Amino acid sequence: MRAPIGIIGGSGLYQMEGLALDRAVDVATPFGAPSGPVHLGTLDGAPVAFLARHGEGHRFTPSEVNYRANLWALKSLGVERLICVSAVGSLQARHKPGELRLVSQFIDKTRHRKDTFFGDGLVAHVSFAEPTCAQVTESLLASGRALALPITGEALYVCMEGPAFSTRAESRLHQSWGADLIGMTQVTEARLAREAELCYACIALVTDYDAWREEEEGVDAASVLEVMHANVDKAQRLLRQVVPALSGTRRHCACGESLKAALFTAPEVVTPEARQRLDLLVSKYGYGVAR
Repeated sequence: MRAPIGIIGGSGLYQMEGLALDRAVDVATPFGAPSGPVHLGTLDGAPVAFLARHGEGHRFTPSEVNYRANLWALKSLGVERLICVSAVGSLQARHKPGELRLVSQFIDKTRHRKDTFFGDGLVAHVSFAEPTCAQVTESLLASGRALALPITGEALYVCMEGPAFSTRAESRLHQSWGADLIGMTQVTEARLAREAELCYACIALVTDYDAWREEEEGVDAASVLEVMHANVDKAQRLLRQVVPALSGTRRHCACGESLKAALFTAPEVVTPEARQRLDLLVSKYGYGVAR
């Protein structure tokens, strides 16, 4: 079974109405083991693949997640469009806990992660000016409005390393930049999705006000989990609306050709090891294993 639409989130998404998961697949990748098995099934009849970002039971910190293996595993199972769901803090009063936001831009403050498939024999520089897929994001926004969910788009997301939450000084700095949201995972997934030529969109579940509000205590894990669990129902309803709507439709964006003008290394000097390792991504451009 191949699943053109993939979803990365927490295991709470596995219980949504209309979802039938048929099997779990353990995928071996050139970059190690994914966070866990990929669950294949259907959502209201539409083929879909699910992966728990932090492992089932939430075993990995944001820095420990093997993002490369996760994205590779999903692509190897036929995923073309990837929708990621995550909790975020709000940096602006207009983004209230319990609401949903769709991300259009990122500021990357991570520092301990492997966030590219390339190097070690093959160099690529993808365009990342528009890091999320406008078509999938627009579909999510239209579906959310049709369901009367508290959702808006065009959010700017600061991705920090974690796992600790922000200091007040950091939170106020990020707010002064005009950023809307802060989280610990999405930009890494977005970069790798672009290299893997996947359409990528992010549903951000607002859980707290980070640490910038003087009148409140700083955010803590217990309060995040409480609001996140309440938000899961909204995310489930949104996914149930948008996945069948996208299923079976053709992509008309440039995401599927992200590597076309990005591969810099002359083909004749690409090492056999790099060709083998990256075959899934680059074979259509003549850089993969000879057949």
